[in-house]
Amino acid sequence: MNTGEPAFPSHGSMGEVTHDGMTLRDYFAAKALMGMMASRNPTTPRFQPEDDAAYVYAVADAMLKAREQ
Repeated sequence: MNTGEPAFPSHGSMGEVTHDGMTLRDYFAAKALMGMMASRNPTTPRFQPEDDAAYVYAVADAMLKAREQ
């Protein structure tokens, strides 16, 4: 599975990557989750973690695929 490059890599004094940070896939999923939660109607059912997590990672995967085109 393509998880994208690191979203926030840290670089050492010689330019080498010293810490990869989260993947771009995780970053996209987190942003999708934030948007989804912020736009929820208060009358809709409560947060369903398993369903919502699967959905936001599907969104993240679509975003990664779109970057390859």
